[in-house]
Amino acid sequence: MSTKKKIYIADDEANIRTAIKTFLENADYTVEAFETGDQLLEAFTERPADLVVLDVMMPGSNGFVVCKKLRQSSHVPIIMLTARDSDLDYATGLDLGSDDYLIKPFSPMALTMRVKAIFRRMEFERQAHAENGAAHEIEEN
Repeated sequence: MSTKKKIYIADDEANIRTAIKTFLENADYTVEAFETGDQLLEAFTERPADLVVLDVMMPGSNGFVVCKKLRQSSHVPIIMLTARDSDLDYATGLDLGSDDYLIKPFSPMALTMRVKAIFRRMEFERQAHAENGAAHEIEEN
């Protein structure tokens, strides 16, 4: 069984999907890329990912809609991407539950570093939770 983290990308621009996929695979992640948010949602329902990268502006369900739907059933980390750099879009993405937000054009390396930072933070929180649970057990005994 693979222990690689699985990342889903939804972006309607093929060159962006390809660049992100290449950088993340080179960083040793398993990556599935989708042209639409609806395709990503369908795949996520069948096989959840460890992290999701969403373009805000896509045909069908846009990134905000997909983020909201994912948040109804999952705490998966979400990074939003957009060419629109308005404060309202940024606030909307974060308010809907995204964990990070990047404005296009962006460096695929910077995105990769943000993904790594999110996974490091998740691992730190998991370890802290496990240690707190073990300490609580010792106190009870």
